[in-house]
Amino acid sequence: MPKLTADLIEQSSQYTNALRERELDLRGYKIPLIENLGATLDQFDTIDFSDNDLRKLEGFPLLRRLKCLLLNNNRICRITEGLEQNLPRLDSIILTNNLMQELGDLDPMASIKTLTSLSLLRNPVTSRKHYRLYTIHKIPQIRVLDFRKVRQREREAAAHLFKGKKGQQLSKDLGRKSKTFVPGAPVGGEGDAKPGPSPQDYAAIKAAIVNAKSLEEVERLNQMLKTGQVPGKDAHNRNQTEIEEEEEVEEEQDMDQAPPPGVVNGAVMV
Repeated sequence: MPKLTADLIEQSSQYTNALRERELDLRGYKIPLIENLGATLDQFDTIDFSDNDLRKLEGFPLLRRLKCLLLNNNRICRITEGLEQNLPRLDSIILTNNLMQELGDLDPMASIKTLTSLSLLRNPVTSRKHYRLYTIHKIPQIRVLDFRKVRQREREAAAHLFKGKKGQQLSKDLGRKSKTFVPGAPVGGEGDAKPGPSPQDYAAIKAAIVNAKSLEEVERLNQMLKTGQVPGKDAHNRNQTEIEEEEEVEEEQDMDQAPPPGVVNGAVMV
């Protein structure tokens, strides 16, 4: 199995990216763990670990310059505590298409006070109830989540949902972590398994593939088929969940603002 060695780092592509930042390209080596990054001599703003075999985000030495981690298409299901101690300027983590399972698995990022951009698209955790509001609550300085700007209304909804003793208990209940980790297999028990696509879902995916206009879109649809997602269906479910969350918060706000019994327009009814 390939290892991340000093020689591999030296031989890998190094360039100035479109943001005029120094980037180290470690894509596609099937690296199982992060190690030996001291060999970078802290010369990079961005490191691209996409298309490897990482299971846990850990193993960083002190890298004062590093600001962005690209981690697409790995199998990451854990994030180590105290990441900010070795990466004091880290402001962007792109974890698209990994295996983050539970909302509690996101908690280690709460201590990264410099983190302003995060992507968890195509991770199981995005299907958890209150996912977006929970993430905003835990990382209040976040500006962009899943490539969508965090709105002020969302910040207010998150603050209201998790305020007081009731909110603290809700945060505790939601913040459970994955209990098991089997190398090479998805995390979580049988109760977390999702049913496979129905015949109707397969038909919808095939129809979408037929109508695809590019190879990239066909590849994306094939990936959706492998993960049990259906074009349009999952996006609708996410939008519906967000609508339900906002309606739930608005109902609670209306209840909080309602006058006590016997009071009408500020006057006490006798």
